[in-house]
Amino acid sequence: MMLKKTLRILLPFIIGAAILWWMYRNMDWQTFFTLLTRDMDWGWMALSLVVGILPCVFRGLRWRMALTPLGERPSRRACIDACFMSYAASLVIPRIGEVTRCGTLKTHCGTSFTHSLGTVVTERIIDSILLILISAVAFFTQLPWLFRFLRETGTDYRQFLARFTSAGYLVTAACIILIILVALWILWHMHAFRKGRDFFGSLWDGIASLRKVSSLSLYLLLSFAIWASYFLHFYIAFWAFDFTAGFPPFMALFIFCIGSFAVIVPTPNGAGPWHFAVKTMLVLCGIAEQAAVFFALAVHTIQTLLVVVLGIYGAADLARPTPSPSHKGREVDTL
Repeated sequence: MMLKKTLRILLPFIIGAAILWWMYRNMDWQTFFTLLTRDMDWGWMALSLVVGILPCVFRGLRWRMALTPLGERPSRRACIDACFMSYAASLVIPRIGEVTRCGTLKTHCGTSFTHSLGTVVTERIIDSILLILISAVAFFTQLPWLFRFLRETGTDYRQFLARFTSAGYLVTAACIILIILVALWILWHMHAFRKGRDFFGSLWDGIASLRKVSSLSLYLLLSFAIWASYFLHFYIAFWAFDFTAGFPPFMALFIFCIGSFAVIVPTPNGAGPWHFAVKTMLVLCGIAEQAAVFFALAVHTIQTLLVVVLGIYGAADLARPTPSPSHKGREVDTL
C-alpha cells in the first residue's frame, strides 16, 4: 500500500521530468538566460502576471455563489485564498487542489466538505463544457489559416505532419495514453464516493446547487471571465518576446486550448506535456524551434512561480486572525 501511494505521488513528477529532459537536453542555457535578463520585456510579463491573479479571484467568487444556496456562507476572502492554495497544492501532488480547497474551507469556515466538493464537481463540468466550446471556436476560426498555409507553401497534410519528429509522435502518443489512463482511473475509483447515503446526498446537493444560485447569469459570466483571464494571462506573455509579439490572437487561442488539454496529463502544473504542446504548435505556426522552446520554458516557469507566490499568500492571509467562523446562515464577509 505504501509503495502504491509513493508511486502515485512520484509518477507524475517522473513523467513531467522525462518530457522536460527530452525537450531541453540540448538547451543553450546561456542564450536562454540572456533572453530572460536582457531581451524579454518584463513590462508585458508583469502585466500578464497581474492578469493571472484574476482567474483565482473569479473562481473564488463563483464558488461562493454555489455554496450560498446550501446554507454555507464562507467569506469571499476565504474562498479566494482557498483557490490560491489549491493551485499551489497541485504543484506538489497533481489533482489534489480540489480536495485542498474544500478542506481549507472546512478548517477555516466550518463549511461542509461534501457540499463544497459537490460544487467543485459542478465547476469542473461547467469548465469542461466551456473549454470544449472555446476549442471548437478556435479550431474553426483557424481552418482558413490552415488551408491558406497549405496552399501558399505547397505542402499537403502529410508533409505538414512530417514536421513532427519521430520522438514528437512518441511523446504525443504517450500523452494521449496517459490521458486515457487517468480517465479510466477516475472512473474506477468512483466507488470511493459511495460510502453512505449521507455523503452521497451531500455531494449531490453540491452538484445540484447550480439550480439555486442567486443569479445564474452572473455565475456563467464569472465562468467566462475565468477562461478569458486564463487566455489573456497566456496571450499577453506573447508580447514580452520579439519573436511572438503581434501573434494573431485567434491562433494564440488555438494554442492555448491545445495547452489546456495537455495539462490533463497529471504532472505538476502540466510541466512537460504543456511545454511540448505549446512548443510544437508554435513551430507549426512558423516560430523557430529554439525560440518556441525558450517561450514555453520562460512562460511556464514564470507563471508557475506566480502560483507558488499566490499559494503562500493565501496560506498567510488565512492564518491572520478573523472573526468567528461562518457556517449555516452566519455570514462573515472579510474581503
